[in-house]
Amino acid sequence: GVWRQTRALLFKNCLIKCRTKKSSVQEVLFPLFFLFWLILMSMMHPHRKYDEVANTNLGPLDTSVLVNFVIGYTPPTPVAREIMKKVAFDNFEDGIITEEYLSEEELQEASAFKPSNFVGVVFKDSMSYQLRFHDSIAMSSIYMESR
Repeated sequence: GVWRQTRALLFKNCLIKCRTKKSSVQEVLFPLFFLFWLILMSMMHPHRKYDEVANTNLGPLDTSVLVNFVIGYTPPTPVAREIMKKVAFDNFEDGIITEEYLSEEELQEASAFKPSNFVGVVFKDSMSYQLRFHDSIAMSSIYMESR
């Protein structure tokens, strides 16, 4: 029955492993080599632990910097519109100019015309975004234990 077939299959696999020693050794050593390599890389780049920052009063926000400041965003979804409305009017008395763009290409063209006072926001989904400055991309700050 089943026991006889299992024993025959096990015996066959043992014969194959004994006859192909080179590939059998490689099956064991390659994963160990890669594990050693990963451990070595993690030891070369240890985790950085930052100390806690004490709560301090930063004082009032200097809104003179935000005069004629434009924030462009894409895609124009209802969630993105609601977030940008909160950014523009709830946090600043005067409000910040927000402009919506249909695509990232339109956003990049607009940033080329207004490089000094323009920041682009590309919403990837309702919980993540990328900031686009004139010649660079800044990822949203997400706390991660390790890379």
